[in-house]
Amino acid sequence: MGELHLETPRLNLRMMKLSDLDDLLKIFGDPKVMASFNTNPFEREQMEGWVQRNLAHQEKHGYGLFSVILKSNDILIGNCGLEHMEVDGELATELGYDFRSDYWNQGYATEAAMAVRDYAFNELSLPSLISLIRTGNQASRRVSEKIGMQLIDEMEVNSIGYWKFGIDSRSAV
Repeated sequence: MGELHLETPRLNLRMMKLSDLDDLLKIFGDPKVMASFNTNPFEREQMEGWVQRNLAHQEKHGYGLFSVILKSNDILIGNCGLEHMEVDGELATELGYDFRSDYWNQGYATEAAMAVRDYAFNELSLPSLISLIRTGNQASRRVSEKIGMQLIDEMEVNSIGYWKFGIDSRSAV
């Protein structure tokens, strides 16, 4: 079986690899990106742990985060994918995304998120998806809305406010 791969007009999405670590550090080592999480930029050791956790998730569940590669220059500009998790005592699958700040506001997150949404519903037959977005992160909120998600709750996790967006397979465009 070949490597899982999604394609959009401008992007290639392939399963994340450990060899993506340095490119991912350009995202998570960026103070602009990490301001969205209200935390300090990652050091290399933190980034390696984050990648390893995502690879373990991918191995366990058969899906995970895709590395997002811009077709025009073959550069890794972000990640977008699915994470199986427990939210409010219930199992859920979150669609999440992180992009290099120098590639923000160009529609890449929306394009990637649409492809992952369609993969989740059409290939994995997942019944629904959520996105947990830090309260106030208007750019991520817009991406969720553009892919058909609706605000379903506001919640706190570890004293941090989140918007909980959701979509089910029946309402996906």
